[in-house]
Amino acid sequence: MDNAVISFGALNYVTLGIYLLATVALGLWFSGQNRTTRDYFKAGRSIPWIVVGISMSNVSSISYMSIPAKSFTGNWTVFFVNLPILLLAPLIVSVVLPRFQKLNSASAYEFLETRFGLVARIYGAAAFILLQVGRMALVIYLPALALAAVTDINIYLCILLIGVLSAVYSVLGGISAVVWTDFVQTVFLLGAAALCFVLVAARLEGGVSEMVKVAARDNKLQLLEAGNYSSGATWVLLLGGLFAQFVPYISDQSIIQRYMTTTDLEACRRAIWSNSVLAIGNTIMFLAVGTAIYVYYQLNPTHLAGIPGTDAILPFFISRELPPGVAGLVVAGIFAAAQSAISTSLNSSSTVLVTDFCQRLGSKQSDAHWLQTAKWITGALGVVAVGAACLLAATRVESAFDTFQRIVGLSVSGLAGLFLLGMFTRRASETGAMIGAIGSAILLYGLQMYSRVNVFLYSAIGICACVAIGYGASVVFPKHGHAIDRDGTDRRR
Repeated sequence: MDNAVISFGALNYVTLGIYLLATVALGLWFSGQNRTTRDYFKAGRSIPWIVVGISMSNVSSISYMSIPAKSFTGNWTVFFVNLPILLLAPLIVSVVLPRFQKLNSASAYEFLETRFGLVARIYGAAAFILLQVGRMALVIYLPALALAAVTDINIYLCILLIGVLSAVYSVLGGISAVVWTDFVQTVFLLGAAALCFVLVAARLEGGVSEMVKVAARDNKLQLLEAGNYSSGATWVLLLGGLFAQFVPYISDQSIIQRYMTTTDLEACRRAIWSNSVLAIGNTIMFLAVGTAIYVYYQLNPTHLAGIPGTDAILPFFISRELPPGVAGLVVAGIFAAAQSAISTSLNSSSTVLVTDFCQRLGSKQSDAHWLQTAKWITGALGVVAVGAACLLAATRVESAFDTFQRIVGLSVSGLAGLFLLGMFTRRASETGAMIGAIGSAILLYGLQMYSRVNVFLYSAIGICACVAIGYGASVVFPKHGHAIDRDGTDRRR
């Protein structure tokens, strides 16, 4: 097979173009509904629970491209990273949700000020922004890499296209456009992944049975793996996944903000349960697609010539093997994954910057002023995200999935520890909690620089270190704490 880039084709470009324009149109549709910051940040608490649940499923270009790449190069052991969400769902719906439902602010980090003071709130907000900048860079970079791999468009132009379109509908539509677009995009891209799997099976002589036979022969379906703390052992992935999955549901504004878009607490609980089930289904689907592509290329090894990198295996397969029009649909699915994650990060970051910094630290202004400020900040964050993605394109990353896990572990595991200290202890004090958060960050930095600890354990170590150090320091510095009852009611000690 010719190693040169295969023409993407006019029909595929038309398919992709229609999809991209439709997302902008959706943003325009919701723009007329944003008359207040409550509408822009909380959607007037009117979004159905099933829509919120599907939008929280965390399907992004990181999972859409990198999980198939993981099963293509390895096996199914990474499944255990997402499995713990089913174990965590009961704790989230019974303990975590009631506390956030009581917040008056659109920001989750108001809880930290209520419990530990202003410094903790600012620390939490800043840590979240750091995570989102890194996340947006990755989720823009990956689909840009995909489009550049299947067309002759320069990767930097691809980055600009993805970033600008995502920012436009995020600025215009607010959280309503973000959640509803996430819902539509998630359904679309899961359908595209399923279609990709079916088409691979159809091209194999013997179909699914042949696929399973070859995959089993090469240990591609292996789930359990032994090893120590520096390996991808099952216990490492399960333990690391348990803490990593807990992080967004207790400390991530982009998830917590969705709690506040549902009509009531019961609707939010249903959204969490539907999300947890869907997250497992997503993981199985993406792993199956990666395995299917592996089998296809094992039986057709000459077709693999010219692959730019394993993270691009899905778009590479799309461009080389799928018929015109279908390829455009599946690439549109990759764009859907990217835009879903980018719009989520843009809106939640704008919410935090306006609520936790501008409103909290600035002078009193009208609601209309803050609404316009939120839109300007959303646009500015889009520019920052595009710049960071260009930096990634210039430096390249070995594995986007591992890189994202490293960012999560280093930037927000200590933040999750702060929320745990605030929600589940009465002794934790303002000074002790901040010592715990800072100590956790220092420990994680040292582990990254001087140890071989697997990246999936970063969140577990960071959270446990923050809680242990913070609780111990609170014994020494016991003042300035607030006690929080089980139902979320705040009262001073």
